[in-house]
Amino acid sequence: MPTTITMPQLGETVTEGTVAQWLKKPGESVEKYEPFVEISTDKVNAEVPSPVSGIIQRLLVKEGETVATGTPIAVIEDAGVPAEPARPQPPEPAGQMKAEANRMASDEPVPGHAAEPVPGRPAPARPNGQVETAMRGASPAVRRLAREHHVDIRAIKGTGSGGRVTAQDVLAAVAAPAAIAPSTTATAPVADGTSTYAQPVPGTMIPLNQARRIIAQRMLESKQSAPHAWSTIEIDVTNLWQWREREKVAFERETGYKLTLLPFFIRAVVESIAAFPLVNARFTPAGIEVLKHVNIGIAIGLPANLVVPVIKNADRLTIKALGIACGELIDKARKNRLAVDDLAGGTFTVNNNGANGSILSAPIINGGQAAIITMEAVVKRAVVLGNDAIAIRQMMNSCISIDHRVLDGYVANGFLAELKQRLESMGPDGTL
Repeated sequence: MPTTITMPQLGETVTEGTVAQWLKKPGESVEKYEPFVEISTDKVNAEVPSPVSGIIQRLLVKEGETVATGTPIAVIEDAGVPAEPARPQPPEPAGQMKAEANRMASDEPVPGHAAEPVPGRPAPARPNGQVETAMRGASPAVRRLAREHHVDIRAIKGTGSGGRVTAQDVLAAVAAPAAIAPSTTATAPVADGTSTYAQPVPGTMIPLNQARRIIAQRMLESKQSAPHAWSTIEIDVTNLWQWREREKVAFERETGYKLTLLPFFIRAVVESIAAFPLVNARFTPAGIEVLKHVNIGIAIGLPANLVVPVIKNADRLTIKALGIACGELIDKARKNRLAVDDLAGGTFTVNNNGANGSILSAPIINGGQAAIITMEAVVKRAVVLGNDAIAIRQMMNSCISIDHRVLDGYVANGFLAELKQRLESMGPDGTL
């Protein structure tokens, strides 16, 4: 009996997806829960598992085509047999995630230029006439991961369906470089439209990838549909800075992640939301929905796009737990390993613009939310204290953009004042 497969909804606000790659062809068999297509959205590439076991009968959407969620994309002839148990995947190399928590995606080489081989991990020569099935079968996310580690994907024996190279195969090759055949020939990376964003070439036209198209559309929709209002406040974080300095070495030794001001800031944000719950709301045609859960999205800028993974129930977490959650999500974002669930359910967004030196900004609200707030750069400044003394203090601006349909300036500024009070009362002593 044929089963029609439709474009899945990969996240609450996602209304369409692009067929990035078919992993199965008509006539090939597929097992239940086995990935058969890779779908791309503005936030994530996801391999979609088959809901049934059977034979691929027809593919209704071409690779690169974008369709709305719910649109039929394939027909599978249901074999009516129970699914085989999932094959075990190779274990992730020990310490791999934490060891590269601070790698930036901008390390990707420019398309058309040879990647510099890592010592002990040279790229293999390309056999004449060999069909590069491993490279064609690997998903864009896997190819990107291979480029980040300067691994030639053609030299890796895939463990996926039909010999397809998986992310686990790439990481296993990174951990065991001797398994890759030596050669003196370096090969250029495969261009998939992402490296050009990381290393643009003056005088050229960068084609829009799907992520950039949808980001542009969503940002335009947000500005057109939600009347933005903006405000800022100055915060003295001197004591907080001292507290973080005192804790950062032990925190990194224990967790493997760097301790920044972000988890402290998020903790102050969720406490301030408790005092001003209207900030954690959204506008609907039926009225203003004040949300029950506090799920904080953290905006992470990557060379090719922007992602906003979400810390669920952030109001229930300690500063230490928030620090670990931030480290994990940032690490996954930079390695293109965010899952659909990591990006869903955000109710309020924090943008750490200060990491790039910004001191003042007016961010665009994430669709479906009422506000977004920024952490700007911490700078030393001469400040007049309450007793008229002048002192050098660590100062930071925090900027909020609000949906004026939901919030007025009175509430937004009250929220900022609450946030300021909470941040200035943190440290120099305390418990994470």
